[in-house]
Amino acid sequence: MKVGLFIDTWYPMVDGVIKVVDNYARRLVQYCEVVVFCPETKGFDGKEDAKLPYHVIRCSSLPLITSDYEFPTPALDPRFEAQLLKSDIDIIHIHSPFTVGMSGVLYAKIHKLPVVATLHSQYKQDFERSLKLKLASTMAMDTIIRVFNACDECWAVNGDIKNLYVQEYGLTAPCKVRLNATDHHPVLDSAVAARIVNEKYGIPADATVFLFVGRINFIKNIDFIVRALAKAKAMGLHNFRMLFAGKGQDEEKLAALVKEKGLTEEVVMCGLTEKEMLENLYSRAKLFLFPSLYDANSLVQIEAACQGTPTVFLRGARTAATVTPGVNGYVCPPDEDSYARMIMDIMADPETYERISTASRRDLYLNWDDVVRDVYADYNTFIESRPKKS
Repeated sequence: MKVGLFIDTWYPMVDGVIKVVDNYARRLVQYCEVVVFCPETKGFDGKEDAKLPYHVIRCSSLPLITSDYEFPTPALDPRFEAQLLKSDIDIIHIHSPFTVGMSGVLYAKIHKLPVVATLHSQYKQDFERSLKLKLASTMAMDTIIRVFNACDECWAVNGDIKNLYVQEYGLTAPCKVRLNATDHHPVLDSAVAARIVNEKYGIPADATVFLFVGRINFIKNIDFIVRALAKAKAMGLHNFRMLFAGKGQDEEKLAALVKEKGLTEEVVMCGLTEKEMLENLYSRAKLFLFPSLYDANSLVQIEAACQGTPTVFLRGARTAATVTPGVNGYVCPPDEDSYARMIMDIMADPETYERISTASRRDLYLNWDDVVRDVYADYNTFIESRPKKS
């Protein structure tokens, strides 16, 4: 079997979808051949691609002035089209519905190949934010839903995202839930992990640590975290540190807000960190604070659960769909006062916290090895249901 994974972004950009595709590809090569079709990006050339354990075919792209991302142009790249035609792939899996994903669906239809799609994002939010005009947003949504409806099956990252696409977006293709996972592993010694984090970031050994990991972008509602912690501090929360691990366009705005709210001593900006240090950070943290209403099903909440670190979500967040409130995580009303009070209440009830911490790892930690094993079985089923290629 030869699998084609199609995505409209790629390294050196790092986001959740890229990490999903990379984890798929790294594990699928144990079973079959894998080709990732993606756009060219600055700073990641053929030499970097050659270090990956799977094959990469890139198309040309154009820079987007208002975004860190680039606009792929596969239809304008005869070299890419020629490589796609010669690829001899057996099944196509798209992870985005834009130009590269569209080229995958078109190729599948012409060559009568099975094609599946993963529903990673709440696209309507993006379109309404970026396109402004309702008509333009509606037209964009109609376009991507046609792409997904042309697939043999769609995989939603949780039940809420499936309902969103079927009930609100107009998805008619068969759809099932396929959960995300992580390549993280529980740290071997939490005391050692804590000491490493404390020494690196200057954290007192007895300080309570809260953590956010991801893009430093207000679209993730990270400003909410700062305002809620300022309220919690006013309520009496003391001797704590809030760690932000990641990079992004709103770092200066976040630093200004931290100063405004009087949290300069409590907030630590960790920047980008390697996987091992991330595991240490999750292990050191008491709570993972993730008030995003933007994410569909973030990998970071699974990484946190891997270390037994429960997440505090907001009510209405679709990324909280896999969590049972009060059992393996926390879901809070979507206002800063409630969030601050919930943090205070959690800290005041260590017995309940330990139970929820244990349950978060038990219920929510899922490894990519297990997920991709099931993915490969599904690929086989799709291929076997199609006539053999001539």
